[in-house]
Amino acid sequence: MNKEKKQIDKPRIGITIGDPNGIGIELILKTFLEKRIFDFCTPIIYGSGRVISFHRKALNLDDLKLNTLKPGSKLNFNGLNLVNCWEDEVKIELGKPTIEGGKYAFKALEVASQDLRDNKLDAIVTGPVDKQLISKAIGEKFVGQTEYFAQQSNTKTPLMIMVTDDIKVALATGHIPVQEISTKLNKELIVEKLKALQSSLIKDFSINRPKIAVLGLNPHAGDSGLLGKEEKEIIIPALELAKKENIIAIGPYSADGYFGAGIYKNYDAVLAMYHDQGLAPFKTIAFEEGVNFTAGLPIVRTSPDHGPAFNLAGKNQANEGSLRSALYAALKVLNSRKNHALYNQDKLDRTALFKGLDGKDEDISNKKEEQNKTEV
Repeated sequence: MNKEKKQIDKPRIGITIGDPNGIGIELILKTFLEKRIFDFCTPIIYGSGRVISFHRKALNLDDLKLNTLKPGSKLNFNGLNLVNCWEDEVKIELGKPTIEGGKYAFKALEVASQDLRDNKLDAIVTGPVDKQLISKAIGEKFVGQTEYFAQQSNTKTPLMIMVTDDIKVALATGHIPVQEISTKLNKELIVEKLKALQSSLIKDFSINRPKIAVLGLNPHAGDSGLLGKEEKEIIIPALELAKKENIIAIGPYSADGYFGAGIYKNYDAVLAMYHDQGLAPFKTIAFEEGVNFTAGLPIVRTSPDHGPAFNLAGKNQANEGSLRSALYAALKVLNSRKNHALYNQDKLDRTALFKGLDGKDEDISNKKEEQNKTEV
């Protein structure tokens, strides 16, 4: 493979800037100070050159060059590319949550999403946003980026998985009020999420026979019904149904003991019943390297496991570890999906070798026996 072909084959990773008043741009600029990353991908930032210049000056990173993409222009395979998502003059107020900031965070998301649909990107890493500010800016409820990409790709059952190499936490319910959790849980939902989690672990993370833990909803996993009935009436029956689907899912575990005693080290992933039950311990364990991965989508989408952190914006104090991990995770998932597809294609090819002309499988052992008789 010649050098030019190798460059073109590198995955094209879109990166949205997040809220322009937050730390998203700082994280991006710091991440790509490590030049070796360009050996593995072609990054394309979605935002505004003017806004990024403002941040570069504030962070004293003026030497970091950007290749602004215009109609007909070519990608820089060995540096940072930029798609200008707007030409408006944007008032930047570092560290201040503004509706204007929410407006342009969403604009970057829209343009990048369109490029995904147009097959101009292989994966996307989304910068941190403020959901409330976007909701106010667009005039309708914006639940989250996970739900946004699910809607854009017509995916009915996205699955949020928080990821590191050592721990993976998926959520049965996502961004909903606590008082609604018990009303949303049912056997079918839990089995559906377990199927999606198992499929993602196999396809996206190359774990051939994943073992999944399941948390209870109530303290002490209901304590045999003393502290709640959801375990007996919903979660345990769901686990029995999952077993019939050939899913290795064990529980329900009490959340405090599961994480506190390090039981998570014995499993490939865990399904938590609600947002904070899974994310609070996950972020305690892996805050600076954790990644938010949206499973079940036809595209690969990751993001840092934190918000825009307005209190740190412009101070050159933000840690880029989670965004860098999100970039690497996207590349790993792309590679895993590619290998999974090749493996399954190989299985199809090998199966085809033993198909009769009528399309029915032949008995290979009988075929060999007849061949031996002929030879004798």
